[in-house]
Amino acid sequence: MSTPATPEPARRRLPPRPLPPSLDRARGLLACLAAYLAAGAAAVIVGRLSGAWHPILRAGLGDLAATLVVFAFSLAYNNSSFYDPYWSVAPPFLALFWLLAAGSVGLPVRQALAGALLLAWAARLTWNWLRRWRGLSHEDWRYADFRKAGAAFWPISFAGFHLMPTVLVFLGCLSLWPALIAARPLGLLDALAAALTAGAIVLEAAADRQLVRFLASAAPGQVMDRGLWSLSRHPNYFGEVAFWWGLWLFGLAAAPSWWWTVAGPLGMTALFLGISVPMMDRHLAARLPRYAGSMNRRSAFLPWFPRKLPRK
Repeated sequence: MSTPATPEPARRRLPPRPLPPSLDRARGLLACLAAYLAAGAAAVIVGRLSGAWHPILRAGLGDLAATLVVFAFSLAYNNSSFYDPYWSVAPPFLALFWLLAAGSVGLPVRQALAGALLLAWAARLTWNWLRRWRGLSHEDWRYADFRKAGAAFWPISFAGFHLMPTVLVFLGCLSLWPALIAARPLGLLDALAAALTAGAIVLEAAADRQLVRFLASAAPGQVMDRGLWSLSRHPNYFGEVAFWWGLWLFGLAAAPSWWWTVAGPLGMTALFLGISVPMMDRHLAARLPRYAGSMNRRSAFLPWFPRKLPRK
């Protein structure tokens, strides 16, 4: 007589082992590359389908289509940081599309000057993201904090972390259209635009480089308040905003009637002063006990001499 079989004890499922950092980073970069290739293809398709419309409208629709594709990858991989490089990757392609749409019109010297500065800004900012991104296991703290919203996180992510930056960057790029198609001779305003744009790129790059060096050797709890960071709590943000004002000056120099594209740099200024600076200040004050005290000594945005506090 056979005895009834005894059931085997249930096996506990172990969580998947995390990938080594190098493999996680490589996997993330490949996924990000696939996302942006797909986004570019979507933008090209939309651009071709809307071929009879104005190049600005065609570029805007393609920009929106590309953003939707990147958001789909963010959703699929559960990581909103897929969007991070879009800020600096999209503008050169917008400029290239408008340059091709302009044909033989425009002033080649201004086109070359504005285009070269745009490429320098985009390459540096994209490289800065590339060397700091750790892979799919990492999501920027600005996004991660909103995960407390639960089911509302992804609508917030789409509207606030994907769509809003796309709209602001597109508005910031609008001044490139007159800068690329208008044939007005070069003037003092072009020189001011070039100086401001180049200076902003150098300032932002220097601030980022100083921060990287500081983080490599900083003691726990230490506040970055040296170099450019002694003049402003966020000199990199100031450089970024100044860059968009420089682009606008190129458009204004080429075609003064396009002054209304000032909506772009105004939107950028509002974004950084109203959201980015306060958010970063709160984040650093929560992590670094001495940061709150340093806020009273340094300008929040505009680089200026540190204030001397009265001795207690």
